[in-house]
Amino acid sequence: MIDRTLYQSITGAIAKNPVVALSGPRQVGKTTLARQVATQDGRALYLDLELPSDANKLRDAELYLDGQRDRLVIIDEVQRMPELFPLLRALVDRDRHPGRFLLLGSSSPELMQHTSESLAGRIRYFELSPLSLSETGPALLRPLWLRGGYPPSLLAADDAESMDWRRSFISTYLERDIPQLGIRVPAGQLRRFWTMLAHLHGQLWNASRIAASMELSAPTIQRYLDILEDTFIVRQLRPYLTNVGKRIVKSPKVYVRDSGLAHALLGIEAGEDLAAHPALGASWEGFVVSQILSVMPDGWQAFYYRTGGGAEIDLLLLDRRQVVTAVEIKYSSAPQPPKGFHIACGDLGCQRRFIVYPGTERYPLPGGSTALPVGAIAALFEP
Repeated sequence: MIDRTLYQSITGAIAKNPVVALSGPRQVGKTTLARQVATQDGRALYLDLELPSDANKLRDAELYLDGQRDRLVIIDEVQRMPELFPLLRALVDRDRHPGRFLLLGSSSPELMQHTSESLAGRIRYFELSPLSLSETGPALLRPLWLRGGYPPSLLAADDAESMDWRRSFISTYLERDIPQLGIRVPAGQLRRFWTMLAHLHGQLWNASRIAASMELSAPTIQRYLDILEDTFIVRQLRPYLTNVGKRIVKSPKVYVRDSGLAHALLGIEAGEDLAAHPALGASWEGFVVSQILSVMPDGWQAFYYRTGGGAEIDLLLLDRRQVVTAVEIKYSSAPQPPKGFHIACGDLGCQRRFIVYPGTERYPLPGGSTALPVGAIAALFEP
């Protein structure tokens, strides 16, 4: 089992807050992480609301949970019982000591809505993403990129078994998970849309163009995108909008968050398939963006920057002081920043410029940039 870096943060938050919420997609390891917390605690109580036996214990939830006030109560798939949230607020207000509840959920907006309405000021939030390079180590770089970070996929016996798992995950997500969240969308249409996004991985979002190709309305296509984003499948990277006297592209860029799922939708099973695929560069960009955002400190923000004239920065990072770090992402053993990158850095006055690539050495490049191995991306956030 690979240790999750979020473990220490969660245990620290439980020691200081009455309620901690952990969200993230299914099969990403939330339950495993929660059971680790329970093992350390020793007296923790774990309830899975997908199990009728555990859900039955909460038929009189006030009576049952009030009797557990001296234990950490872990409630998995808590969004399946939204009526719990006002009760949890009342129980916490009655006894506000830290470490009362750890809530796990697979739907970000639903969990955030219920907890923000009922538990504001009483809760700390965390999101668990698929395994990252900072957790697996550089030795697993290639498998992590090819198979993605879902533990059953990454740790499968071979590429074929990994692909089988990812295809099954996609089918289960469409046919079971989405309906269980109360979302009524034809599974076939959503699969087709998701596949189209894999082909448009890292490109600008254009709802009208996709809507025309699917013979659906632009609002419907936007709703599909929102569903995939809200359930941790897709990421929208927003443009950096600033007054530089140039026409700035304002559409978001869209990525399938997990590279392994993107590859499954594209039919890429083995490393040689990926190396020969037209999506190689876009896949690498999306993978690196995910790795960088997985280690981005609190208080930092991430954007991209592009002008109508072709000046572009793949990833623009802002720290708490609004200092800009420009990141170009290249799949090359000898990366060189394009002219548009230098122009964009001049537009924004970027002093910190990095080219992230799949090599192992860090070294300076002409024009004030630094070639940075993907395994050393924590350096992006150093002073």
